Amino acid sequence: MAKSVIPNVADRLRLAQEAKQALLQRAKAAAENPEAASRREAGQALVAARNLRIAARKVEEQARKEREAAERAAAEAESAAARAAALQAEQEARAAKELERARQEAAEQAAHEAILAARRLGRKAKKRRGS
Repeated sequence: MAKSVIPNVADRLRLAQEAKQALLQRAKAAAENPEAASRREAGQALVAARNLRIAARKVEEQARKEREAAERAAAEAESAAARAAALQAEQEARAAKELERARQEAAEQAAHEAILAARRLGRKAKKRRGS
């Protein structure tokens, strides 16, 4: 049977250091590899293109929002102008109606005054006749 080897602390530290060195060498080799550099550049180009598309979409969205806000403001201004015109027309109609009512009241008052004047004249005439 094989005897199990229990590593001591020094062996474990040496193995850890060797693993770190191997990892560091692999990272250096990958960084110096021209193919890896070209892949990184391609990835960076993709990221830049994506960021450019995102920025373009944001600009388009902002322009759309501004256009919609301008359209809403124009519609509200048009609506306010229509309400003002309707209010003006209503006020003019009310004034005309009031004027007509005042004219009619004046005519009724004049007719009433005429009736009263005729009665007075009738009474005066009756007094003069002596009855």
